[in-house]
Order: sequence, then C-alpha cells, then structure tokens
Amino acid sequence: MSHSKLHPSTLCIHGGQSNCEVTGAVMPPIYTSSTYAQESPGVHKGFEYSRSHNATRYAFERAIAILEGTGIAQEQDPSMGGLAFSSGLAASATCLELLEKGSCFICMDDVYGGTNRLLNQVRATTQGLDIEFVNLSDPSRAAEAIRSHKPAMIWLETPSNPTLKIVDIAAVAAEAAKVGALTVVDNTFATPMLQQPLQLGADIVVHSGTKYIGGHSDVVCGVLATNKLELAQRLRFLQNAVGSILGPFDSYLALRGTKTLAVRMRQHCESAMKIARWLEDHPSVSKVIYPGLDSHPQHDVATRQMSLDGNPAYGGMITAILEGGIDRSRRFLEQVNLFTLAESLGGVESLIEHPAIMTHASVPEAARAELGIDDGLVRLSVGIEQTDDLIDDLSQALN
Repeated sequence: MSHSKLHPSTLCIHGGQSNCEVTGAVMPPIYTSSTYAQESPGVHKGFEYSRSHNATRYAFERAIAILEGTGIAQEQDPSMGGLAFSSGLAASATCLELLEKGSCFICMDDVYGGTNRLLNQVRATTQGLDIEFVNLSDPSRAAEAIRSHKPAMIWLETPSNPTLKIVDIAAVAAEAAKVGALTVVDNTFATPMLQQPLQLGADIVVHSGTKYIGGHSDVVCGVLATNKLELAQRLRFLQNAVGSILGPFDSYLALRGTKTLAVRMRQHCESAMKIARWLEDHPSVSKVIYPGLDSHPQHDVATRQMSLDGNPAYGGMITAILEGGIDRSRRFLEQVNLFTLAESLGGVESLIEHPAIMTHASVPEAARAELGIDDGLVRLSVGIEQTDDLIDDLSQALN
C-alpha cells in the first residue's frame, strides 16, 4: 500500500519498515557488525563499514523520513532522506557543515541553549559564521532580516525553546527561497505528528530524537530529514565524513520509541492543554505561555500550522512565570513529586526545569533577559501520567 494512503498513526509503526527477509522478524534486528564481507574487492551487498552503512540505523532513518514526508524513494537513497546522529547537537553540527566559511546565518533568537552555544562559542570562530539572531515569529522583522542580510541558511525553532514562540514556517521559507537561502526547522517540540515543515517549504528538518521521538528518556540521538535528493546525498556524505552516526543499539531504541509516537503525542497534547488552563487561573502564576491558549501572541499561527488527527494540537510543553522570582521558583521546583526536576523533555514521565539555571545557563544573562527568560520562569514537559495527578502535584508545590 502507498504510504500516502496511510494515517500517520499507522506510519509510526509501519513506515519504511518490512519484516526480515531471512527470519521474518517483525522488529528489525540489531546489526552490531562493524564491517562486512566482500566477495571481491569493491563487490559487496551494499554494506562495507558500519559508520557508512548499518541496517538498523537505516530502519530508523527511513521511519523518520516517512513521518516527515520526504518523498524520496529507497531506490534513490537508502534511508529515503532521513539521517540519524549520535545526538541532536551532532545532527545540527553536521547540518552546519553545508555552509561555506564566513556564510551569513540567520537564527531564531529563542533557541535551545545548546544550539546557541554551538553557534556563538564554536562555529562563529571555527567556521567564521556571520550570525544574526532575529525574532522570526515577527513576520515583518523576519522578512526584513532575510532581504537585507541575504543569508545562506535560516534556522528556526517552532515552538521555540523555552518561550514557545511560533514561527510561520511557510512565510519564512517563501522569503528564504527568494534569496536562495536554505530553511532549517528544529521540529523537536512539535514532532512530525503535529507539524510538517517540509510540506510548508522548509528544506531540512532537525530533531533531538532524545526527546519525543525516543520518548522514554533512555536514548540520546539526533535526526535530519530532507525532501531534496541532492541535499540528502550531500548530508549523507557529511554524515559519513564527520562520523557522528547513531549506533545500532540506540537506533533500535529510537525506532521502538517512534512506533508509539502518535499515541503518546495525543496524551501529551490533551494533558498540556488542561494543565495550561489550570495554571493560567492560579494566583501564584503571573503568566502562562502555551500555543493553545488564546493569550498566546501567535495562537492563530499555531492553530493553522499544528494539528493532530485533523484537529489543532499544540504539544506537551508549557512555560510558566511564577510570582516571587528565583526564591519562589526554587521552592516550587524542590517540592514537586510527580514532575521530576531534570533537564530534557518529551519523555513519558513529566519533567520540569529552570532554564536560566539549567538548559539555558550558557546563554548570556543579557540575552536571556531580552528573551524574557527570567528567574521566575519554569519549563514543564507534560508526560502521559493521569492529568489530575499532575495538577495535584503542581498545586501542592505551588501552595
């Protein structure tokens, strides 16, 4: 059956997969061999060395390619335009290798702290990138920056981390195309279940697969996907040349997580909406940022751009600003029980953290202040526990 006829929930389980031709195994085997026998020099079965070719990694990469809708056939590219790496930052770093030294690069102003660190503290020096941080959630500002700087690449997160700004992907991609820039979208928070950047005009999608794709806080991985064959071939060369590939055991775990992505995202979204509304009414919370709330400045864009099963869906991430600053937020974070105080996000268990001290500590204090990442701001990753239990936990901690 054509993949185009299958529901995304079905694609999570079957997309790009087939039973083992030798044994009939339903799950792809974990191929640990580092090298492969050749019948004659250069004559082999498509596998030479496991950094370059690994069947377990290919299975996971194809699954992501199908979910992101790359449209590249397996006959054209062994993993259909999907590529897996040892971490989200490894995927991002390899993507940046597409750029020539000294290229102009526009980045969303509010991005994961590790991305900010990679750009400002590494690639600005080693690659000489001319980096401009721009609030791409403002359409006029985004268009003006793209027209005036004419970048080689535009990097955006939507929803962004941690202030959950929403960027109109189609609008940014259209402006980027006018100046010949590549549009890269970090789709980690939305996942391919809620948002399809490639279908909206983006050139490359990046994920920290550690988060929702893996889904169980037991694997670290990164993903790139593209619907352009030439880009896929170039990225595959870079994946092999740079070498930060995902190993077979982690590929197996990531693929296992992908198979339940749809059902998990339904619960993440449902619970997060209920909790966001509850937090918005709590007297100890001065502000709640969640794309599903009418109060969110880009709520209309999120409603148009993000959906699940044909209905608007806004993800499992909530940002809240507490009254009382650092002292109140610290006491609150020390008192939660079901919410685990820890970095990362997207697992079946609920996590909570303080970006200014934890995930975004590497972002300069002045830049954090400009973005609104103050000492009262906390970030919630809503898991799939019973929603009322999570609300009770937040209530006792706030009180």
